[in-house]
Amino acid sequence: MQVILAPMEGVVDHLMRDMLSKVGGFDLCVTEFVRVVNSLLPKKVFHRICPELHNDGYTPNGTPVRVQLLGQNPQPLAENAVRAVELGSHGVDLNFGCPAKTVNKSKGGAVLLREPQTLYDIVSAVRQAVPSEHKVTAKMRLGFDDKSLAFENAAAIEAAGADLLVIHARTKMEGYKPPAYWSWIADIKQKVNIPIIANGEIWSYEDAINCQAQSNCQDIMLGRGILAMPNLARVVRGQQEVMNWSQVNQLLIDYSGYELFGDKGKYFPNRLKQWLGYLSRQYPQAEDLFMQVRRLRDSNEIVQVLQQQR
Repeated sequence: MQVILAPMEGVVDHLMRDMLSKVGGFDLCVTEFVRVVNSLLPKKVFHRICPELHNDGYTPNGTPVRVQLLGQNPQPLAENAVRAVELGSHGVDLNFGCPAKTVNKSKGGAVLLREPQTLYDIVSAVRQAVPSEHKVTAKMRLGFDDKSLAFENAAAIEAAGADLLVIHARTKMEGYKPPAYWSWIADIKQKVNIPIIANGEIWSYEDAINCQAQSNCQDIMLGRGILAMPNLARVVRGQQEVMNWSQVNQLLIDYSGYELFGDKGKYFPNRLKQWLGYLSRQYPQAEDLFMQVRRLRDSNEIVQVLQQQR
C-alpha cells in the first residue's frame, strides 16, 4: 500500500511537508504546482517551490518529493520537466486536476480534460524528454463539466507513456462537494493498464477502506483529510490510533516555529486559522481555539494562546 501526500496549492508548502512527513506514513510528497507558460524557468523557481531539491529531493526525514508542473504547452513543459529531475526531483508530475478558476482561465489544470489530445501531447513530450529512470506521472479529475471524457482522458495519458495516474474522483464542476465517485476509478482501471492511485474524500480509516474497495485501488493519495487528522497516513495503514488533541496542539506550536523562523512567517496567522478550519472537522477543540485567535493578527499573540492550551 502506497500513501502519497497530495499537492495542495497555498496549503501544503515545504514547511507543512516537513512536519507531516515527520508525523509519518507517506511514501512520497508532491509539491504545489510550478506554473509553466512558454519558457524554461530559472532554477530558483524550482528551489522556491521545492527547497527539498537542496537535499537531493528529500524532506528532512527522508521522504522523497516530486515536483508538479502545470501548463498547456508541451515543449516548455518537457524542458522544465528535465530541469526538475536534473535538480533532484523524484520524477515529475503533471497537473490536469486543479479546479481554480484563475488556473483554468489560463488553460491549465482541469480545463485540459476537455481536450484528450492535448493531454496526450503534453504527457508524450514530457515522457520523451525525461530520462526513462525517472517517473512521469499525472493527476486528473473525472472530467471538467461532466464525466463523458473520463475514459478517453485516462487512455490518452496511458498511451502517451505516463508511468502512473492519480485520479481525484470528482469533476471540476463537482469541486470538493461529497461524495467522491470512487467506483468511477474502478471502471477506468478496467480500461487502462498503468497503475492508478485513488484520491478524494478520504478523511478516516473507514473512508480509506471504502475507497480501496470501491475504486479497486490499493494505493491512495491523501489531501484535505491529512489536514483534519495529521496522522491520517499512519491511521489508514493501521499503525496508529487517531492523534489526541494534546498531540495536535503540540503540532500547532511546532508549526508556529516553522513559520515564524522560516521564510513565510508573515503568513502564519492566516495559515493557522485555515488549518484550524480543517482540524475542527475531527477535533471540537479546534473550533474553540479558532474563536480565540480569529481576530488576532500578531503571530506572537497567537503562539501565546496555543501555549496556554497545554
